[in-house]
Amino acid sequence: MAEKSIVTGQYVRIRQTPASVGERMLAQLIDWVIQFAYLTMWWFLTTKMGVELGTLAIILLILLPVFFYCPLCEILSGGQTFGKRLVKLRVIMADGTLPSPAAYLLRWLMMIADGPLLGYIGVLVMILNRNNQRFGDMAAGTLVVKLQSYSKIQVSLDEYDYLTEGYRPSYPQAADLSLEQVDTIRRTIDSDQPERISQLSQKVQQLLGVTRRESEDEFFLRRIIRDYQYYALEEI
Repeated sequence: MAEKSIVTGQYVRIRQTPASVGERMLAQLIDWVIQFAYLTMWWFLTTKMGVELGTLAIILLILLPVFFYCPLCEILSGGQTFGKRLVKLRVIMADGTLPSPAAYLLRWLMMIADGPLLGYIGVLVMILNRNNQRFGDMAAGTLVVKLQSYSKIQVSLDEYDYLTEGYRPSYPQAADLSLEQVDTIRRTIDSDQPERISQLSQKVQQLLGVTRRESEDEFFLRRIIRDYQYYALEEI
């Protein structure tokens, strides 16, 4: 299985192996078994145990959980259904980040094209696609990958030449920043506009609740980015 190399928003290069068609089908089979078992449990309760349910209860307790099983599981568990968890698979974005709820929903809605209504054409698409993506994955920009395949490889010296051995971050609060916030800081620094840099520096101080040690606004923001990257490296 070919590996796909990506660079995450933390500027850490990782490689990942897309899940094989067989692994994805096994995970799907497990999910079907779980859904069938859930329906069987309610059938037993209502027909054999005499549990009476109204129409609304049937919809809320039985039909909706089964119908929305995949997107609900993936949204709540960070890209995994029970089947994917057992087979050690996860849905991620093509850049390695966690998909948004909208991405999970889009790939699920595309089962109309991938699934039984069109003769499981999604299986054929996965076989012909080098990353084993079905239509839903391509539409949402997602991949299903093997969890155990993640491994840190070389980190670009251009990005981390200042993170020498013994580097100690000055602002642990930088780890709480989002990728979007760090990208905003970086773009502002690259804009080379002192007024914007100064304004953003003050906002970052307030957001993180820190007392800066650097006298220059740009130096402070660069330190924040470096500290963020330091903690990002620790998580890989």
